[in-house]
Amino acid sequence: MASRILILDYGSQFTQLIARRVREARVYSEIHPPTRTVDWVREWKPTGIILSGGPNSVYGEDVPSADPGLLEIAPVLGICYGMQLIAHIEGGGVTRGGRREYGRAALVVERSDGLFAGFEPLESVVVWMSHGDHVETAPAEYEVTARSTNASIAAFQHRTRPIYGVLFHPEVAHTPRGSEVISNFVFGICSAEPSWTAGAFIQDEVDKIRKLCGDSKVICGLSGGVDSSVAAALVNRAIGAQLTCIFVDTGLLRAHEREQVERTFRAHLGLDLVVVDAGERFLSSLAGVTDPEEKRRRIGHTFIDVFEDAASAAGHDANFLVQGTLYPDVIESASPNGGPSQTIKTHHNVGGLKPGMKFRLIEPLRELFKDEVRNVGRELGLPEELVGRHPFPGPGLAIRILGEVTPESLEVLRRADSIYLEGIREAGLYNDIWQAFAVLLPVRSVGVMGDERTYDNVVALRAVTSQDGMTADWYPFPPATLAAISSRIINEVDGVNRVVYAVSSKPPATIEWE
Repeated sequence: MASRILILDYGSQFTQLIARRVREARVYSEIHPPTRTVDWVREWKPTGIILSGGPNSVYGEDVPSADPGLLEIAPVLGICYGMQLIAHIEGGGVTRGGRREYGRAALVVERSDGLFAGFEPLESVVVWMSHGDHVETAPAEYEVTARSTNASIAAFQHRTRPIYGVLFHPEVAHTPRGSEVISNFVFGICSAEPSWTAGAFIQDEVDKIRKLCGDSKVICGLSGGVDSSVAAALVNRAIGAQLTCIFVDTGLLRAHEREQVERTFRAHLGLDLVVVDAGERFLSSLAGVTDPEEKRRRIGHTFIDVFEDAASAAGHDANFLVQGTLYPDVIESASPNGGPSQTIKTHHNVGGLKPGMKFRLIEPLRELFKDEVRNVGRELGLPEELVGRHPFPGPGLAIRILGEVTPESLEVLRRADSIYLEGIREAGLYNDIWQAFAVLLPVRSVGVMGDERTYDNVVALRAVTSQDGMTADWYPFPPATLAAISSRIINEVDGVNRVVYAVSSKPPATIEWE
């Protein structure tokens, strides 16, 4: 990349948003742990470095820190804990605040240059704060550039070196002019070039894949979703006939999923496609399992077994396996590249992979967010009906059945989910929603149907709006639409007498229920 920003993750819940804001400015960025050495950072050759926020105090025990040499490599921006760390390293004073500052705050800009180029002197702007400690005294040679009601040093910069710090979070939507602050750092201070585009990404990945694979055979685990489809198309552009796509019918798919995948990839994309019916194999592996992490682990292991068997049966001595792993998968399964952020859940294609499998992985989308993947798909010429599809998890309906997965529960959920999506499309709302699906709950409730008592299943409906799946808001359906969908599910799906709608955002909930 001509320009790229290195983000060191000190454990903030907003770290991934920093990467997004930089990429939205068309500059490439990556998140790495603060344990990266100065030599590693120099070799990576960042155009700029951003130190994220985090939950620790710079005076705590065993807290992540930074080598002072880091401040000599490239321009540096410290955010919240990152700013406090700079102050601590450079000889300033960091202390516990009189009260915690969390939420919106009024920031008064002292200098309208550097990070605040384009702001008016003494202008008051709204920012989002989330800190307990604050910088009490700025290090020598640092100037205060902004203050807030609770922090007399809410931003600073070195007089001669390109080192900057802000106590607020410019990466979150609650800081309305935060993107300007990040752009000022990326372009005004780091002199980065806006060269991060879908086309540039494709060319770079095609070159990497060709170099990695040589003349080896490659298989792709194709689910029919956006991620694996874009990954398949990208690898196909790189190595053509060396690629064979294997679509596994796990028995955990939505209604008509298999037929749609076969039609799209054989007729429209012309890929070499092998279809494997492994429903009984997956259901057998899930028998008696109720723990969601164990479900994901068993599904991940079974996928690898099926791929290995299918490749051998088709006469393909493949060395590589292509997966549509995305950045949110990696972030939620484990902190990216070993940073301090917590694991949220194991994705079947990340932490759930079978140890000792014979394939080497190719994950060309591993550093991309969902909206970036869609743009790459469009650049590759994939049809909009495929690129614009709602996300569907690799474990399928198994993680939308809370409890044991059985043929009977799958049939109930599959039918309810189909009716739900039909209702959304009929209402013209499908493209307004990032993801929508039904969930079968592990409870039963009393109802009355035809003047008779029933004691049947409860189905929950989930619909969210999002850009990348890292954060999401529940979708505010028109009541009439929800009522019509609920009525259809109860009347047409045997064994369901109650429908509820989930109104939790992410965070604190995740989008999927398991």
